[in-house]
Amino acid sequence: MTILPITSLFAAVFAIALVALSLPITLQRVKVGTLMGDGADTTLHQRIRAQGNFIEYVPLGIITLALVEAQAVPAWMVVAIGTSLAFGRVLHAIGMLNASAPLRGLGMILTYLALISAAARLFIDAGSWWASTS
Repeated sequence: MTILPITSLFAAVFAIALVALSLPITLQRVKVGTLMGDGADTTLHQRIRAQGNFIEYVPLGIITLALVEAQAVPAWMVVAIGTSLAFGRVLHAIGMLNASAPLRGLGMILTYLALISAAARLFIDAGSWWASTS
């Protein structure tokens, strides 16, 4: 069995971050009495979108991070990709919750950097495997 300690650590951090983004949604739903949707409550809508955006990017980020780590690349590279993804998601969420376009933008840049870096490394590894089987 392959053990992926770096990806496991980041997955644990992302799980806690998802709860941190979800709990304020639950509390706001109780406060405004809205069980579905956002009930036209701006704060609830903002929180839902911050959580939704996190959910849209983190799963693929974790999957690509795990695949990179499974390829036995240097640990620094796995940590760098995971850190970029983590900081990107944190900055983006803070930017969304505080209506800060610069933080949102920087968060997206770091997220894109993490995904593109992981994808590039996976293409390199796939190319090496393909060349060795030909």
